[in-house]
Amino acid sequence: MADLKERAQALNPQLVEWRRHVHHNPEIGFDTPETEAFIVERLREMGIQDIRTGVAGHGLTAIIRGDKPGKVLGMRADIDALNMKEDTGLPFASKNDYMHACGHDAHVAMMLGAVKLIMENRKDISGTIKLIFQPSEETGDGAPAMIEAGVLEDPALDGIVGLHTGNLWKGPVEGQVGYRVGAIMASADWFYVTFTGKGGHGATPHLTVDPIAMACQAVSAMQMIVSRNTSPLSSAVVTVGTINGGTAPNIIPPTCTISGTTRTLDPETRTMVLERIKQICENVAQAMGGRVEVSFKYGPPPLMNDKGMTEKLIRAAGQVLGEDNVVEVVEPTMGGEDMAFFQEKVPGTFFFHPSGLSEGKTNPHHHPKFDVNEDVLWVGSAVLANFALTWQDEE
Repeated sequence: MADLKERAQALNPQLVEWRRHVHHNPEIGFDTPETEAFIVERLREMGIQDIRTGVAGHGLTAIIRGDKPGKVLGMRADIDALNMKEDTGLPFASKNDYMHACGHDAHVAMMLGAVKLIMENRKDISGTIKLIFQPSEETGDGAPAMIEAGVLEDPALDGIVGLHTGNLWKGPVEGQVGYRVGAIMASADWFYVTFTGKGGHGATPHLTVDPIAMACQAVSAMQMIVSRNTSPLSSAVVTVGTINGGTAPNIIPPTCTISGTTRTLDPETRTMVLERIKQICENVAQAMGGRVEVSFKYGPPPLMNDKGMTEKLIRAAGQVLGEDNVVEVVEPTMGGEDMAFFQEKVPGTFFFHPSGLSEGKTNPHHHPKFDVNEDVLWVGSAVLANFALTWQDEE
């Protein structure tokens, strides 16, 4: 394990180079052909030929088969950027109007580094490792599309592992990794509501049915879902992000729309919150003499870490970093992550790689100045590689 750690540390300049290339050439959604081609070229340089491209747009998978019999492990990294303009001033800043503001560039580099370390220790591989480079995580559509394309089959996965870099969780610091059993990230769903009334002059409101008043009542009532419908021992977020209606201060419009997002940490709370939003909007509209249409976009479910797989992660990370550098994440984040779709189907673990805590790199994810500490990229590669090499070992 000392050799693996030293090799990972020596590999860090290469990881930095890979990360900067991906950062400089960001692509969004499923349209990631340059990123796909870059990854394929690196994998082939490492001697991997069993590669499937064009999976769910420009995602890809690759197979590493060990000499010993064993199970199949999936290793996943997301590869897409955000549709936003970068403002870091870095010499390798984005060359276009997109930006890697969530660390996916680092995820690609660390996964490639892990693959290189695994290939250098190929004689120790039991079973099969299936690499999954996934597009369109930011939309929440990438993982379901890859599942639909069959990435969990041929060969079927027995387990899966992934990581997220940055500053999402409190506790672990740079040079360490964070783990959590159970929910580590929230479900992420969106709601869209259109209230319809009867427009008219603002001086004669009694002759109208005011959809703006309906929207205001509904928004106010939604705030009670968390405080009065959600157990104090559970967690939920209901955020209304937009409200649009009207064209002039003295005109009551015929329609008003609101939209927002919900976040929860367990399936039961998720179902309840969405049902209550629909009930509130329908009842408000009926009570005020109007009509309403409510629709939802369902995103990832809560991201749940399997206990057994997480215990294997703790052991593997401790072997390369030391037990003191493997730290429990006490509080999950209410951010969403479509890795949850994979872990609904396959036992898995998703761990935290702190890299946005040092001076000058503390801007939050999805910020135009977001950056990571490249000095600790090796940590992610080393932990992923050692997990892949040891996860089937007996305790």
